[in-house]
Amino acid sequence: MRKAKPKLYFLITFVCGVSGFLFHFKTIQDAYFTLSEQNSVTQSHRRDTIRYFCQKNNLTSSSWRMKASVAKQLYVEHTHKFIYCEVPKVGCSNWKRIILLLNSSVGRTAEELKHNKVHFSPSLKRLSFYSPKMQVALLNNYTTVMFTRDPLERLVSAYRDKFLHDEEYYYSKTLANMIKRSVRKNGNLTERISFKEFANFIVSENPNYRDIHWKPMLELCDPCNIHYDIVGKFETIKEDAAYVLRSIRAPKDLVYPDIKHYSNETRTNDLISKDYFTSLPKALFKKLINVYRFDFSMFQYNPFI
Repeated sequence: MRKAKPKLYFLITFVCGVSGFLFHFKTIQDAYFTLSEQNSVTQSHRRDTIRYFCQKNNLTSSSWRMKASVAKQLYVEHTHKFIYCEVPKVGCSNWKRIILLLNSSVGRTAEELKHNKVHFSPSLKRLSFYSPKMQVALLNNYTTVMFTRDPLERLVSAYRDKFLHDEEYYYSKTLANMIKRSVRKNGNLTERISFKEFANFIVSENPNYRDIHWKPMLELCDPCNIHYDIVGKFETIKEDAAYVLRSIRAPKDLVYPDIKHYSNETRTNDLISKDYFTSLPKALFKKLINVYRFDFSMFQYNPFI
């Protein structure tokens, strides 16, 4: 009996250890499934909200044909059957990095994919490259994804990025001078365009020629006729991006990169945005809200006062 005690002790220890491991594993497993369920519920709610809004406002077409402008915003990654709609100022540069990294022929890290080259890589394939019949087939068989952002915050981000940096020559010089001529009475072209002037331009410009960096998200991605599988938000981009990558079975070590265009500059947030908008006249602010009224409603954002 004495010799059996060590064996009995070992057996009890082993059983306890296995039980502890199984309990810990089940806890992790339960947490994972809970997270997955939460993501599924969130996505279902977002899709239902968009669908309801589109039907209520008669924005869904029974004889729909994809606009060329929308097809140009959609990027196709065949290996993981992934289609991403680019919404500028909603982390699109990092999503393009993701697409390039999913393409095994690139062979680089996210940090090595520089901002200026990321947007013009020949490895990026737009949906507009394919025939209309193939476009429909790809949309029906691939995981479709778009990301949204508070419209006002996105607008401030576009202004800061495009008009406060001289290396963005087309915007800071060419387009800025055009805006100055349209909103300034004194003809002065030397001073940098103000946010108020930018806002005045937005509410008065021809919407058919609106730049993609501040074009409403509804018009960019057409979610009333393209039923996106996943609608992520910039405000929860880490969690939503992780869900996207799991859904398309991306490599487990691939994570959404947090790379900024201007690394020494604070990313545009709600506090920075409020500082810009509090300086606008109320009438102008209301006109801006009207430009993005559909984006506010269908993607569930509230314009701050």
